[in-house]
Amino acid sequence: MWPGLIKKSKEGGLDIIETYVFWDLHEPVRGQYNFTGRNDLVKFIKLIGKAGLYVHLRIGPYVCAEWNYGGFPLWLHFLPGIELRTNNDVFKSEMQRFTSRVVNLMKMNNLFASQGGPIILSQIENEYGNVESKYGDGAKPYIEWAAEMATSMETDVPWVMCQQDDAPYSMINTCNGFYCDKFTPNSPDKPKFFTELWSGWFSAWGLPVPYRPVEDVALAAARFFQNNGTLLNYYMYHGGTNFGRTSGGPFITTSYDYDSPMDEYGLPRQPKWGHLKDLHKAIKLCEYAMVETVGVTTSVGTNLETTVYQLESGACAAFLANLDTQSNAKIYFNGNYHDVPAWSVSILPDCKNVVYNTAKVNAITAFTKFVPRTTLNWSWSWFKEPVGISLTGDAFVQPSLAEQIGVTGDRSDFLWYSLRSLNLDANDPLVNEASTVQLHVDSVRHGLYAFVNGKLAGGGRSDSIGSRQKQHRFIVFHRGAIGSSLITHLFNHLYFSELLFRNNTNQLSKIQNYGAFFDQIPAGIQGPVQINGLSNGSSTIELSKVPWTYQIGLKGEQLGLSNGGSEYWVSEPAFPKNTPLTWYKTQFSAPAGNSPVAIDFTGMGKGQAWINGNGIGRYWPAYVSPPEGKCTDNCDYRGEYSQDKCLKGCGKPAQQQYVSINISNIYHVPRSWLKPTGNTLVVLEEIGGDPTMISIATREIGLICGAVSESYPAPLDLWDSNYLTRVTKPTLLLECPYQSQVIKELQFVGYGNPQGKCGSFTQGQCRSNRATTVVNKYCMGKQKCSIEMTLENLGDPCPDIYKTLAVEAFCG
Repeated sequence: MWPGLIKKSKEGGLDIIETYVFWDLHEPVRGQYNFTGRNDLVKFIKLIGKAGLYVHLRIGPYVCAEWNYGGFPLWLHFLPGIELRTNNDVFKSEMQRFTSRVVNLMKMNNLFASQGGPIILSQIENEYGNVESKYGDGAKPYIEWAAEMATSMETDVPWVMCQQDDAPYSMINTCNGFYCDKFTPNSPDKPKFFTELWSGWFSAWGLPVPYRPVEDVALAAARFFQNNGTLLNYYMYHGGTNFGRTSGGPFITTSYDYDSPMDEYGLPRQPKWGHLKDLHKAIKLCEYAMVETVGVTTSVGTNLETTVYQLESGACAAFLANLDTQSNAKIYFNGNYHDVPAWSVSILPDCKNVVYNTAKVNAITAFTKFVPRTTLNWSWSWFKEPVGISLTGDAFVQPSLAEQIGVTGDRSDFLWYSLRSLNLDANDPLVNEASTVQLHVDSVRHGLYAFVNGKLAGGGRSDSIGSRQKQHRFIVFHRGAIGSSLITHLFNHLYFSELLFRNNTNQLSKIQNYGAFFDQIPAGIQGPVQINGLSNGSSTIELSKVPWTYQIGLKGEQLGLSNGGSEYWVSEPAFPKNTPLTWYKTQFSAPAGNSPVAIDFTGMGKGQAWINGNGIGRYWPAYVSPPEGKCTDNCDYRGEYSQDKCLKGCGKPAQQQYVSINISNIYHVPRSWLKPTGNTLVVLEEIGGDPTMISIATREIGLICGAVSESYPAPLDLWDSNYLTRVTKPTLLLECPYQSQVIKELQFVGYGNPQGKCGSFTQGQCRSNRATTVVNKYCMGKQKCSIEMTLENLGDPCPDIYKTLAVEAFCG
């Protein structure tokens, strides 16, 4: 996917691609490096350079990114005497060794700009300033050492430290956030960098999905450049997918779509991609003035500002800002009044003509959908995962409850805790069908299942917001469910890494791999583990300090079932549905065409999946967000954004999408992982599901829509360096997503005051009878078209109002 993603980024007006370097991927075992395949960092950077773009290499090597363990390899955790991200010799030695490896690899391939390559910036550490105070006396020496270590690499390109107000002089300190227009570097000698403009937010299992209106993203970007910004990066411009076990936790979803301008599947998210493309062109029309002088800002009213970049030659560029969250404004500037909507910025590259306003979206809106292609309802084989200890050679006993990270070493999501036998009093009510009895388990932030005498007794999970506090599990045994010999297996499912949330002070708080000493936070069953309810509740059996037997992972993992091989698969007529801990396997053919591919896990509960041995990631349709909430499809962009302001999907699983007219649970499958036929799908279902309901779908673009008002500036595509003499009327542009497509059907055409929004427009009281004929003439049968909003074209059905032209169409 890399070449296409890079190409679309350049077409969107980007100059630089930023990328993290994931230490855990590149050095999964200490001293054993992997820079091949998906980890081929050199190839990725060369492709960027070949496309004519630059690179900002964010080495870290701590990266956060909602990534497993923040990008650190877990073997660091076990090095004697190590303390991460502080003035610790063991950690600094390892960090320097890996950083040197990456830098030398870049040098060997002549990839730094000083060697003629595309890398113009590098980053060391990542958002350390947010947690620095917790590290006490070890923090400042560590940051100074990191800066000195980085510059000693002699790359001859600048280094940055993001969110690091006390960065040494040799480092450019930068800003991350939803807005950074008020950020000031810690030295007047340093440029103003916005290394992460959050274009949306990540999603978590059990929570509604955040999104961010493009009008607000554009405002944040325009305000940054209005206030003398130099470099801006979108986090994310393309977020992609957390394949395999790379997602952070405890509850980060497999999708890392992030509501970014290019969606998880690599398609432009319209109108976000197009509106930001227009913004980038507008900024570059101002570049000649912005690089020569400093902008001067003047308050021209309550919440109203003008910023002018004026050259002695007379050339200038200007920004007009209305920061009121409710009222539109007329700003008098340079001899003219300009209409500036609430919470928006207008850009005037010549200080006369408005070429762009952040709240006036000229870009098309494109509606994507998933189209089912194949239902996998035949020819399944399966393997029933044994309950409890099945890998006897790998089992071990400890005298009490074990901490899960230290035991598993991140080799598996799963750890069995097994109490082989517990003899109870035959006269106790537990045995004699008396009152209900509970098994009480305290676990930390993860999912847990309890099996009693081989049968699933219950399960639980922590909430997706997470907490450092232990989570209480109450698993009920009903009367008569067990006998005098009790065999208990506790099966803890560890999502190992981080979770983010924003508190009321707008400071990031992160759990388990974003925070001071995150590596020291325990995981798994911490205890107590108790049986309550014996003798009518008067006694409790404490199980926390008795010997437990442990097994890391599943038998199916050891057998390599995820690759589809092994002689252990069975295909008997009694097909097991809705049974916990079951592996399933089938084969399918790839859908025809080039559209992105997805797999729909409708009917399944919770688990993991692989296609041709490649990890699709974790799925969890059974965990839905609360039905109550402030989800809306019409979030007001006006006013400061936070990740809980604009939400969708209340009462639904986090990865639920529309498939034609149905709603399903969709996960990305890269086409490069597929063969034309004979593709093997393996599914590990943890809690029970029906795999015959799984289907393969493709992601398609359906309806496209454009809506332009008479108050809008002309599209940026119609401006060029001669914009002073190239002023045109507002113009509606429509374009099919693929060169092979043409506009074949008009669903709606309205000129006047059409009501609603793209996808649901209806005619208003004012309408032109000529509009449909005009749009047919200019657009039908064409790949793209433009319609200038002139009296000659469309008439004037209502002279006293600003009129809008709205068109909805299908391509084919």
